[in-house]
Amino acid sequence: MEAERTLSGHRLISVFLYTIMKKEGGRREKDADMEAGKMKLKNVLIVVENIECSKKFYHDLFGLEAAAVSEGNMILTEGLVLQEKKGWDSLIGRTSVCGGGAGELYFEENYMDGFLEKLKLYPEPVSCVNPVAERDWGQRVVRIADPDGHVIEVAESENSVVRRLRREGMELEAIKEKTGLPIEQVRGICGEQE
Repeated sequence: MEAERTLSGHRLISVFLYTIMKKEGGRREKDADMEAGKMKLKNVLIVVENIECSKKFYHDLFGLEAAAVSEGNMILTEGLVLQEKKGWDSLIGRTSVCGGGAGELYFEENYMDGFLEKLKLYPEPVSCVNPVAERDWGQRVVRIADPDGHVIEVAESENSVVRRLRREGMELEAIKEKTGLPIEQVRGICGEQE
């Protein structure tokens, strides 16, 4: 019975994706026909102990909304699927482990300072895996864990890095050297065409 409920969650994913395709006038169906034989990744599913707790975490910190919900399964915007552990274990026929650090979810943030402030103000404790660090190429990153221990990396977007370095007074050529981006791209991001 539990496995059947979980399968209905996976059917829900298919129905949700089909609905999106129909709203887009079948564009995805036409694209699929043109690329027959090419498989596409549609969702990433993570196993969680408490789906409501995880929904709140991903909504409050990352702005993800519930796009489709069934018992024990929830599709969030951006394609992240939350699956309750009990149903997942029943579906795969063994005991799973939530989190564990064997992979990570990667998010890019245009306003890193704003995200870091939001993180500080989050009412529940958030486990910090790696504190904020600036990489050699100028990108600031932080790694945290969700309530189930799934590792999440949040990094400044490439454009944000370039703009921040420029605001800090770095010359275009120095930004090019630091980031490894072509000078034309750096100029374009900064809005300073030659």
